[in-house]
Amino acid sequence: MFSSIEELQQRLAECEYITDRNVATIVYLALKLQKPLLVEGPAGVGKTELAKVLAAATKSRLIRLQCYEGLDEAKALYEWNYQKQLLRLHTDQIESKTWEEAKQNIFTPEFLLTRPLLEALLAEEPVVLLIDEVDKSDEEFESFLLEILSDYQVTIPELGTVKATHIPIVILTSNNFREFGDALKRRCIHLYLDYPAYERELDIIYLKVPGIKQALAQQLVRFAQTIRKQKLKKAPSIAETIDWAQALLSLGINFIDEEIIRNTISILLKYQSDIEKISPKVSSFIPEH
Repeated sequence: MFSSIEELQQRLAECEYITDRNVATIVYLALKLQKPLLVEGPAGVGKTELAKVLAAATKSRLIRLQCYEGLDEAKALYEWNYQKQLLRLHTDQIESKTWEEAKQNIFTPEFLLTRPLLEALLAEEPVVLLIDEVDKSDEEFESFLLEILSDYQVTIPELGTVKATHIPIVILTSNNFREFGDALKRRCIHLYLDYPAYERELDIIYLKVPGIKQALAQQLVRFAQTIRKQKLKKAPSIAETIDWAQALLSLGINFIDEEIIRNTISILLKYQSDIEKISPKVSSFIPEH
């Protein structure tokens, strides 16, 4: 797949994902050891994007399971196609088949509706399985995941054990909504993605917002990094810094001042309480251009 950490970094960069040596090393080891990668960190730092880029870099299909409270096996793994089963039972009844004979006919792969987890295991080619925001799921669902994460297999009572045709690249993401049990963490390689340093974020802006002036890029990155240090309900993410940069560029702005910030800060900050907290201090946060 990747012969070295350097090759992995290069392939990610070609897919417009800039990362440092430490992050690349952890990702590389997860791939080499065929272990699930649990990526934690603040919202908007590139956790989900990492899975998407790995799919692009490996030319693999991305299968995504979006987690939420109440998620169960029927939505994540499989469910039986009850309507199709009823039709088959009706046909068997017409043919005077016994229940034992009919039962053998309806609990077969033909009647399975595959959901993301089972789809990833049954895929004929290697895939990237993204289990996104797993911290929003219930503890019961976390326990359910353990068999998949340790052995790349699931047990379906009517069919038995289903093993992965090809071991998928598994990425789990978390915004630290809740703590995980030791059993899940033990099965994964852990990676924490934090907000990038100034130079790294500047590189990301240049990559994602081509045509932006150096002075404007430096100003807005310094401003974003400064207000992240404030106690906010939601600090601006990299994604929001990129959105702000694109907005300023579309307005033909070459540098930011107090008025421009007040007019566009809602792109950077998503809660009115945060805007009201930052607004009185805007002038002191503006870097020189």
